[in-house]
Amino acid sequence: MVKDLKQASKKNEAPIWSKLADLALKPSSSKRTVNLTRINKITKENDVLFVPGKILGTGNLSHKIILSSFSISTTARNKIIKSGGNVMAYSDMIKKFPTGKGVIIFG
Repeated sequence: MVKDLKQASKKNEAPIWSKLADLALKPSSSKRTVNLTRINKITKENDVLFVPGKILGTGNLSHKIILSSFSISTTARNKIIKSGGNVMAYSDMIKKFPTGKGVIIFG
């Protein structure tokens, strides 16, 4: 994953992918854990997020978002899809947003 993110950063001149690669190399104890309640409070309809950590399913989501993360619980994935959102693999996120424009690092 780190190799792919760094290559995407160089290829597309997008520093966001390099920053995410650096965050992926950090120890798991320093990675972020985010609940859906927090995502729901801070985001708005159709936001595009990358969470460099784990997403947990506590709470609900009242609008659709596009999201990618290093890890996501099954409950969180189901709730995001139920709200009309989309959970993408990091590689799909790079393909859809190669320059990283509009992608928010959240957490």
